[in-house]
Amino acid sequence: MLDHTYRLWHKRDGKNEVEGRVAGLHSVTLIQIVILAIVQGLTEFLPISSSGHLVVTSQVMGWPDQGVIIDIAVHVGTLLAVAVYFRADLMRILRGTLRLLTFRGGPDTQLAAILLVATLPIVGAGYFGRETVIPLLRNVEVIAWATVGFAVLLWIADRIGMTVQRIEHIGYFGALAIGLAQVLALIPGTSRSGITMTAGRFLGMERVEAARFSLLLSIPTIAGAGVLAGYELWQGGDIRLGYDAALASGMAFIAGIASIAVMMRWLQSSGFTPFVVYRLALGGALLYWVYI
Repeated sequence: MLDHTYRLWHKRDGKNEVEGRVAGLHSVTLIQIVILAIVQGLTEFLPISSSGHLVVTSQVMGWPDQGVIIDIAVHVGTLLAVAVYFRADLMRILRGTLRLLTFRGGPDTQLAAILLVATLPIVGAGYFGRETVIPLLRNVEVIAWATVGFAVLLWIADRIGMTVQRIEHIGYFGALAIGLAQVLALIPGTSRSGITMTAGRFLGMERVEAARFSLLLSIPTIAGAGVLAGYELWQGGDIRLGYDAALASGMAFIAGIASIAVMMRWLQSSGFTPFVVYRLALGGALLYWVYI
């Protein structure tokens, strides 16, 4: 997810890359939009890397770049999914933000504040790495190694991490640690949700709470990207583009709601092992494809 968000501002040959990717969107087919939207929705919140799956899916199918608007449209769909699923928490965050702006305390204020602290590192890292580091990492070899390596790290965290802390217990230093870990999600294949859940488990968070905090942390990043994409869509004035984006967003929303519900129910009584096994299998297959 995060590499899609921050390459919005990447410059190439003196022109904004967004213009070229929006202009090339007309070559996108209906089946490409549907499949990429479903892939995005199913993988965004699971600890298996949505950006890695999108890159691999497009390369395996031989599809052209789907364009920045479709990239962000599917992320807007997943934003709506997490907002609907965690609507009670979202209302708490909004109330807490208002209280924070008026210098009032309370549990809602603390929740909003720790999410703000956890978001700051990725904003800085994305801004300074958008023209140098991020574009160099978008290849299958990097995705393969990141998929395997961070799968092992998630397994270790889930095995040794205690399950005693909830979101309200991690404090600002814990939130900052999770935010710093989220910076690694700029590497395709890492999984933003996976690395933040890993950090949460290392901090002793309960599995469901680590997943909940990770998903709430996705809201400000996806929301910011959605605002930028909406502005580009409005500037373009392309009706067909609007329909394509709406379809992609709707499909991603449905798939996203389903994946969140399944994962949260699973983590109530089980661990992250199935996701680790899947990542190891996928990473192994990608390494075989790259080197053999």
